[in-house]
Amino acid sequence: MAKKQQPVPGIWGIRSSFHSLIILLIVVLILACVYDLRRYSIPDQLLGAHKNSNVVAALSGCNLLSGQWVYDNKSYPLYKEKECMFMSDQIACEKFGRNDLNYHFWRWQPHQCDLPRFNATALLERLRNKRLMYVGDSLNRNQWVSMVCLLGSVIPAPFKSKHQNGSLYTFKAIEHNATVEFYWAPLMVESNSDDPVDHRMPDRIVRVQAIEKHARYWTDADILVFNSYLWWRRDQMKVLWGSFDSSDGIYKEMETLRAYEMALKTWADWLEVHVNRTKTKLFFVGLSPTHEKAESWEGEKGQNCYNETEPVPREGHQEMESDLEPEMMQVVKKVLAEMPTRGLNVQFINITRLSMYRKEGHPSIYRKHWEPLTDEQISNPSSYADCIHWCLPGVPDVWNELLYAYIFDKDELNLVNKAL
Repeated sequence: MAKKQQPVPGIWGIRSSFHSLIILLIVVLILACVYDLRRYSIPDQLLGAHKNSNVVAALSGCNLLSGQWVYDNKSYPLYKEKECMFMSDQIACEKFGRNDLNYHFWRWQPHQCDLPRFNATALLERLRNKRLMYVGDSLNRNQWVSMVCLLGSVIPAPFKSKHQNGSLYTFKAIEHNATVEFYWAPLMVESNSDDPVDHRMPDRIVRVQAIEKHARYWTDADILVFNSYLWWRRDQMKVLWGSFDSSDGIYKEMETLRAYEMALKTWADWLEVHVNRTKTKLFFVGLSPTHEKAESWEGEKGQNCYNETEPVPREGHQEMESDLEPEMMQVVKKVLAEMPTRGLNVQFINITRLSMYRKEGHPSIYRKHWEPLTDEQISNPSSYADCIHWCLPGVPDVWNELLYAYIFDKDELNLVNKAL
């Protein structure tokens, strides 16, 4: 009896199995690549509404600071005041009765390119296991609150927190182990105005050569954003050589500009010694303009930002232009220009011109008042209008959009563009 022959796979069967295996491997590789892209935070909407714009040009061949304000109630605001858990009552204008909310809807449009749209998810991923710290006065705190609201808008309540320890305010994105911090140091160096609450002194005193008391909190930060201008706005400053706790200190009145330059050099010396050049990115934010004199934009003499509801309609107001670069900012630029000789690069973010046109963006009378208003003030609202700080959502969000563009440098944006 003939032996039954066992079936043997043919050549076609072998090839078919081999091809199936190859297809399976390709699918696995594709899925792995997608996972890696997500893991390393190149989200589909990294550039938001500006996904198809030339974002590389925005950082290499275009001046982001030269542009105009465009009304855009479709993509702005980037968050809602009422939904920001950590909004400050000093700048929560809607909460305190402001009804004209058009200040929410203005977008900064550079003349020759688009400003990369802020993406909170991408920045949180960049900040994973890192510290972003703002150092300075209440205007830098204004910008910090803006950043907290921007990032907090994509973080569920259980996964974010905020606390204060003296001069240090910390917002934490828990899942990312990322912190966004603000440190109160209005004159950057040590002064008698260093208390974050009780700091309004009739006789302002600075120790222009003393910074370590503050700077020890900044040492390990990955991104440092400095500002210091508002508290130097006086003709003379009292300078102390010695300690506030010592009776043998030497006090000397000097021209503020000279004291400011000395303080900045102390700051630069500290950076040179303590900053990790391979880790830390450094930024200095220019002066934020006030709108305390309406005649500078051809408004009524003796008035200020009170009752203003629209930006300045055009460029070129002579009085406003003259305020663009006071001597103090020239001192800042001089000190920053010398930083590369120390092996440091500090990016100057000049917010002055773009902010100058937003006369309607201040809290004015729509904020928490820490002391009861007098009858005289109530009869003249412009007398207590805050024309220094900024309502949120508002102008400081654009400052942070600029910061975002500089944190994601042009090479990284180019990589992201190719991945999209």
